Amino acid sequence: MATKVYIVYYSMYGHVEKLAEEIKKGAASVEGVEAKLWQVPETLSEEILGKMSAPPKSDVPIITPHDLSEADGFIFGFPTRFGMMSAQFKAFLDATGGLWRTQQLAGKPAGIFYSTGSQGGGQETTALTAITQLVHHGMIFVPIGYTFGAGMFEMEQVKGGSPYGAGTYAGDGTRMPSELELAQAFHQGKYIAGIAKKLKAAA
Repeated sequence: MATKVYIVYYSMYGHVEKLAEEIKKGAASVEGVEAKLWQVPETLSEEILGKMSAPPKSDVPIITPHDLSEADGFIFGFPTRFGMMSAQFKAFLDATGGLWRTQQLAGKPAGIFYSTGSQGGGQETTALTAITQLVHHGMIFVPIGYTFGAGMFEMEQVKGGSPYGAGTYAGDGTRMPSELELAQAFHQGKYIAGIAKKLKAAA
């Protein structure tokens, strides 16, 4: 039976979604892994989104808390808001109380990826503050560490991401993930999918 890895994200302007797509490719490159993209529900009205110049959402399906129980591993992605995950993603996690009570997600591996507006905008704190959500569910946080190799030490170009997970800098919104950031995202997907597969085989 295939190992199911769910890439669950919130993206307002498309930066996180770009990373998510690459993470899915990485996860799907592992033999025996079925990778699927999911969006969390939007909490803002169309009127407000319009005033924020947010583009229309993609056709990636909207996840429900119940859907999480079907997966063997997760990679969660979101933009930062003052050094923490966006309210949309937090609202989704706040609705997972039923899964928490029964600990249906306990023991499942989970990674984190993110987008910030600037270099000091929360590339590490966004992931660090999100770990509490995994802890209460009993999930196993899987950082990428320095397994991405030389790309982790790049100093000649701006690069998001950290040992916590893949990341990008959105700047004023016009900057999209670089090739190096996308490569790190692919690596994260492949790395965590491999771990999820091993854990399922050992269960």
